[in-house]
Amino acid sequence: MSDSQPTQDREPILQVRNLVKHFPLTQGIVFKKQVGAVKAVDGISFDLFRGETLGIVGESGCGKSTVARLLMNLEQATSGEVFYKGEDITRLSGRALKAVRRNIQMVFQDPYTSLNPRMTVGDIIGEPFDIHPEVAPKGERRRRVQDLLDVVGLNPEYINRYPHQFSGGQRQRIGIARGLALNPEIIICDEPVSALDVSVQAQVINLMEKLQDEFGLSYIFIAHDLSIVRHISDRVGVMYLGRMAEIGSDEAIYEHPTHPYTQALLSAVPVPDPEAREHRERILLSGDVPSPANPPSGCRFRTRCWKAEARCAQETPLLAIPKVFAGQDTPAAHESACHFAAEVAAA
Repeated sequence: MSDSQPTQDREPILQVRNLVKHFPLTQGIVFKKQVGAVKAVDGISFDLFRGETLGIVGESGCGKSTVARLLMNLEQATSGEVFYKGEDITRLSGRALKAVRRNIQMVFQDPYTSLNPRMTVGDIIGEPFDIHPEVAPKGERRRRVQDLLDVVGLNPEYINRYPHQFSGGQRQRIGIARGLALNPEIIICDEPVSALDVSVQAQVINLMEKLQDEFGLSYIFIAHDLSIVRHISDRVGVMYLGRMAEIGSDEAIYEHPTHPYTQALLSAVPVPDPEAREHRERILLSGDVPSPANPPSGCRFRTRCWKAEARCAQETPLLAIPKVFAGQDTPAAHESACHFAAEVAAA
């Protein structure tokens, strides 16, 4: 985790405003007609500050990975803006987009499909140098690739091997090395350690923290493991069904959650202490996650929320500091998209 300097005193390096991505649903074979849309991301806003790590958590299908691809402009946003140093990258293409992508790199979730099986490890990690030759002269590329392999815990002599000769965890480390190749300012990590053993997870997380301190990197860290997100993150955003439910510092989210979804999510975290496990209160949600093709009106969590009232179906709650905590010097005074936000003891 980077130095905990107040965010209001730091410069945002990435600003996301009302970002939306809808995937159309069509009928017909010859004459296709749009009959609806999957609202994967439906109006999220947040800032990433220079030198910090923003963790994003949520259930599978909530839109975390789609957000990552939108920030890289790998998916074209339906609407909204993503500002990198004041420039909207959703409107860029060609050389301008290529220049921005040198400074914003990504580590993909699937270590099997994100590596070309026809390329050697040396070619995969060195490919960014072919696209951006100004970063490393040709005579230095092999040494740079071997250094990157060593940094992520792989034998530099593996440079001529192919992806199928590695385990899933080793492949993910190759993907991390590729993401580090161009010395970017921002790295978007889409569950980068989910395929690794626990001991290797710790090594990779420690490596990422070391590189962050050394080069001033900013991370967007997407993961399911709440303990890892808390360990590495300065701030945490909780997503539910395409929208941001709550966002704040790691202490605020984990120790002082105010959104019912965050409270339920934290209550499901396994506790290693048997005595503490017996005495803690579990929050069991009713029903299933609604379809993103037909989300509930108003608050999207209301169909599973024990606090839901008629207002929740009619009004969409804004992501803002709840009025009950406004002006108070308390960790609970962070942004939460709930009409009835209230603090409870975290599990």
